Parts: sequence; structure tokens; C-alpha cells
Amino acid sequence: MVTVLLPGPLRPEAGGESRLTVAAAGTLGAVLDELAATWPRLARRIRDERGELRRYVNVYVDGEDCRHAGGLDAQVPDDAEIQILPSVAGG
Repeated sequence: MVTVLLPGPLRPEAGGESRLTVAAAGTLGAVLDELAATWPRLARRIRDERGELRRYVNVYVDGEDCRHAGGLDAQVPDDAEIQILPSVAGG
């Protein structure tokens, strides 16, 4: 099992949940595929039409930025914690 942590702006797309449990492990892409099957609106906020991570979304696997660990091919072990953080801008 993998735990996915969601910040406030993404929670409405997951029924208001702040923590999701996903059975998939292996790669980040596999975890996100499982999320998409259950929460398709959430998945569209994380990935673009090509299935790539959106530029403004940061994803961390056990505290490590996935973009430095292989992107969607980043390894996600059992009991991992994935944190999804959309960038915030404003002034």
C-alpha cells in the first residue's frame, strides 16, 4: 500500500480526502494510473493530456522530488508516502 498526501486545493477532486491509499507500488506512473482509475478529475490536475506530469505540479516520493528520481519511472516501494504539491503563485 502507498499513501498519497493531497493539499487543500486538490482535495475536492478526491472527495475531500487529504490522504488516499493506493494498492499499486512499483513506479510513480503505476500509482498515478491507479489514482486515475478511481479519481479521474484528480488525475487531470496532476497529469497533462500526454500523461506527463504537469509543469506546475511537484511530486515527492518519500521526500525526494520525483523529477530527480526518474519522473514517472521513479520507484515507489510498498509503504511509501507520495506528496503532491501544485505550485502556488500570486502577488
